[in-house]
Amino acid sequence: MASYVMAIDQGTTGTTVLILDGRLAIRARVNQEFRQIFPKPGWVEHDLDDIWGSVHSAVLRALREAGLSGSELSAIGITNQRETVALWDRRSGKPIHNAIVWQDRRTAELCARLKEEGREPFIRERTGLVLDPYFSATKLLWLLDEVRGAREKAEKGQLAFGTIDSFLAWRLTGGAAHVTDVSNASRTLLMDLRQCQWDAQLLELFRVPRAVLPEIRSSSEVYGTTRNARGLPDGIPVCGIAGDQQAALFGQACFRPGEAKCTYGTGAFLLQTLGEEPVISRHGLLTTVAWRVGGVTQYALEGSAFVAGAAVQWLRDQMKLIEKSSDVEALARTVKDSGDLVFVPALAGLGAPHWRPEARGLVSGIHRGTTAGHLARAVLEGIAFQIHDLAEAMAKDAGHPAPVFRVDGGASANDLLMQFQADILGVPVERPRMLETTALGAAFLAGLAAGVWSSSDEIRRSFKVGKRFEPKLKAEDRERHLARWRRAVAAA
Repeated sequence: MASYVMAIDQGTTGTTVLILDGRLAIRARVNQEFRQIFPKPGWVEHDLDDIWGSVHSAVLRALREAGLSGSELSAIGITNQRETVALWDRRSGKPIHNAIVWQDRRTAELCARLKEEGREPFIRERTGLVLDPYFSATKLLWLLDEVRGAREKAEKGQLAFGTIDSFLAWRLTGGAAHVTDVSNASRTLLMDLRQCQWDAQLLELFRVPRAVLPEIRSSSEVYGTTRNARGLPDGIPVCGIAGDQQAALFGQACFRPGEAKCTYGTGAFLLQTLGEEPVISRHGLLTTVAWRVGGVTQYALEGSAFVAGAAVQWLRDQMKLIEKSSDVEALARTVKDSGDLVFVPALAGLGAPHWRPEARGLVSGIHRGTTAGHLARAVLEGIAFQIHDLAEAMAKDAGHPAPVFRVDGGASANDLLMQFQADILGVPVERPRMLETTALGAAFLAGLAAGVWSSSDEIRRSFKVGKRFEPKLKAEDRERHLARWRRAVAAA
């Protein structure tokens, strides 16, 4: 009997469901977008019922596209937007508030106050992270303090907290599994990076009751089986979980120390595998758990740009310059260059290596001849400039630049962006044949646990390069571009 694995990739703007067979052939790939909620400037929320609805719809459509019934699935893997915080009632399963999304900046003042109190060095050493609203702990603290009755219920064990992987595992198993994996737990500011356990001092600092927390598990094991999950029969093993960026690293087969990838989604994320020992960055990057498989924990360095594809969505939704995101390349190609226009995509503050939550988006160099094409091209270049800054910091931590970049995610399909990325980095960029490596990584982790695939070596052999972009920009032109970018970042 054939084996089929389903991966649920629950992202910031939509849910993708991927179905693979045991020979790694894609049988279905379906995406379902859902609503974005912006209650106030700098606040970003998701309705958890919208998220679950997008999962249900994408699962049904994927099964139809594959011509399969749910009973033919051997395993389900989950990958997810990471730091987004969900809080729900254990008995009813109903959320007590909208999820607070990783992009949300409402706790910036709280983070600033904790920094002034001198808390950040301890937090960085214990977690590998910086003290920023990006991460989960201050969002959870806000919910516990601001939602009426939440703290009292949480302390009594009546509420369940989790990142979106926890929420989906809970729903898929009918409430039987309240779990997260080490990669997601490492993004909360609540886990000891080396012990891979919830840390008592961090829980006390952020006033989080232990009773609200999920159990931390490995990234590839059986957490439970489906029960009363709409669109799926009971009894399918849910057996792979990883945060989206770690899943993409796994899906790109970056198993050896030094191997790196960059995912271009709503944000952009550069990760480099470290091996079994964590290294605390000295240049504004994060140290995170990559995954734990077979009892072995692997770590990674990470740099994140909060806004990448979201800048293209801004051109589409707010500026009305394009009808769909894929139109941006054609618009950008109407001009030969950006006309010295520089766009800093700080629409949700600046992440690594700058860590300036107060920064705001900026366009500089506008003149009478500036067109929509110039702006579109500057937006794409702004995404690439951010990745250059991350790569530069990573090279300083590692002691050498990466010899090649593997890329994935929706925006990596944009040839103009990928060529400029290679130009501004000065190294080749490799794009795999399959761009949905985030979902692929979740499928691999689930399939390993279910015995569909035997080893990481089998997965590595499946990796195929689709296109390679060689740098073409002269060194002096690269430096001229970077000088303009650095001036604009300083002003953002």
